[in-house]
Amino acid sequence: MVARLAQTVLDLSAELGDVDAMIETTFQQHTLADIITSMPGFGHLLGAELLAVTNGDLTRFSTADRLAGIAGLTPVPRDSGRISGNLKRPRRYDRRLLRGFYLAANNSIKTCPASRMYYDRKRSEGKRHSQAILCLARRRVNVLWAMQRDNTSYQPETPRTA
Repeated sequence: MVARLAQTVLDLSAELGDVDAMIETTFQQHTLADIITSMPGFGHLLGAELLAVTNGDLTRFSTADRLAGIAGLTPVPRDSGRISGNLKRPRRYDRRLLRGFYLAANNSIKTCPASRMYYDRKRSEGKRHSQAILCLARRRVNVLWAMQRDNTSYQPETPRTA
């Protein structure tokens, strides 16, 4: 019985590998694939997920702010009476889109020095890890939007000297 279960697990693992390869080849055929994968943090699977959520067209969102709003990365005011400045995550947003940008931002702090510096700056401002990642994800939405608008690949910024 154990041998049969082990064989089933091996078969499922091989099938998952085939599905991943199929997703990767299909993703590489898309026009935005090179632009998306040039940005640190986005691989083939996260890029394919981003394209699947947006129906393969980032231009259907009129601005980067609209894309960020749909992803739940822009705070909305929840003011009441004389109290103002209550900014919360919107109640309605696409959780799959938020997940894609969150994971890409989380991956980028390990590989991209510019993202790491931005994350460290937000942490030094007193933000928690999840808040700093969300700030980085929002910034990366703007960069990805500009990249697809201009049809350019990611260019890491050079560090400025004092």
